[in-house]
This record gives sequence, C-alpha cells and structure tokens, in this order.
Amino acid sequence: MQRAIAGAVLMGVLGGLLGSFVTLRQLSFFSHAVGHAALVGVVLGVLLQVNPTSMLLPFTLVFGVVVLYLIDQTDLGSDSVLSIVLSGALAIGVILTSLIQGYRGSLMGVLFGDILAIDTTDLILTFLILVTSSIFLLSTLQQQILLTLNQDVAKVQGIPVQLYRYGFVVLLSLAVAVAIKAVGILLVNAFLVIPAATSKLISHHFGRFLFISVLVGAISSIVGIVLSGAFNLASGPSIVLIQFLLFVTVFTWVKLRFRAA
Repeated sequence: MQRAIAGAVLMGVLGGLLGSFVTLRQLSFFSHAVGHAALVGVVLGVLLQVNPTSMLLPFTLVFGVVVLYLIDQTDLGSDSVLSIVLSGALAIGVILTSLIQGYRGSLMGVLFGDILAIDTTDLILTFLILVTSSIFLLSTLQQQILLTLNQDVAKVQGIPVQLYRYGFVVLLSLAVAVAIKAVGILLVNAFLVIPAATSKLISHHFGRFLFISVLVGAISSIVGIVLSGAFNLASGPSIVLIQFLLFVTVFTWVKLRFRAA
C-alpha cells in the first residue's frame, strides 16, 4: 500500500507537470494515441517472452518520436496523422492479442491498470522521469513558455524549437509508458489532461497554473488511492474519478462566480 501511495503521488505530480504543457500545446490527443498504441508494445513483450514493461518503454518512445516526425513531414493535420496511427496501432494490438492463449485476463489489467501491482523498479523509473522532466522543463522555462505560446517567434529568438519539441515528446512517451501499469491504457490520458485542465479554469498565470496542476494531480492521487482502499474499488478508475469530480466542482464554482460578478 505504501508503494501504491508513493507511486500515485509521483505519477500525479508527473502528470500535472507534463500535462500543463500537453494542454497548452494541444497535445492531449497525442498522449492519447501513444497510450493506446502501447498495447502493441505490451503484446510484443508477451509474444517475445520478455517483461512487457521493458518492451513498453522503448516502444512508446520510438512511437512518439515517429508520430511527431510524420506530423512534421506531411501536409496532413496532426489530428489526421494521430487518428491514422492510433487506428493502425490498435488494430495491430488487438490482432496480436488474439495470438496469445490465456491473455484475455491480463488484457484487462493492461486496459485498466493496477496501481497496487507497481514494484520498486516502477517507482524508481517514475522518479527518474519526474526528476528529468523537472530539470528539462524548469531549467528552460522561459524558452518553453515562448515555444508554447508562439513557435514562430521562438524560432526567431534562436530557441532550438525542434530539440525542445522532440525532447518533450520523449519525456511524454516515457511518462505514458510508466503510468500504464498503474492506471491502464484507457485512463492514462486522464492523468495528463484533467489536472491541467482543472488548473487552467482558475489560473491564467503560468507559474500558478503549473503549481495548481501539479497540486491537483498529487491530491487527487492520494484521495483516489485512499478511496480505493476504503471501499475496495479499482485504484486507477478511483483516482480518475476524483480528478473528474474536482474538475466538475471547479468548473461549477467558476461559472457561479462569473454569474455573481
């Protein structure tokens, strides 16, 4: 249980941090696609008889970079490219899954996750990705903000736009990979989008927006895991439910305050 709480907090903070940039850069569908495509990595791991987590990390990393490359190298909209690769990856994943006898039960775990099943290696990986993401984003915060607001102006200012974009996608892909074991493919995007979206409703100052996003991610993870233990509920969905209720509460409060003003 202690590992689960530690893992939930680390993932909540990581999701809040990366999710702030994901939301502002309109990359939520990108992380959604990477999360769903991870099914192929898990199934390949089972077929090759290696640890699925070991296969998941390099697979999501390569997948994320290739998708960004395709977006840059075609005239198609990013949503079109993401829809194509998401559909293709899901089709491959489902077909490969049918080749594995007795995998149906494990598939449920991949789809919905189990934060109680994370081990020390998962905690270390999550911590390392969190530390690396914090150093990468916070040490270049002004450049990252300018890149987020206006990519063309960032280029004129001499910011290495492509290096920062691909670096962010690498970290985002790795974060999705480590979070899948805890919350599953179907819910991993919620960790990146809902805390940041909640924060965006109440703050337009980037520093406060980033802080509130991380705070919402951490608090919702703790409350969700406690709720899961108290009522014997699935851990991942419990955390996402708390995130969703927080979003609805903040949304309602903001609307009521706007009408009263």
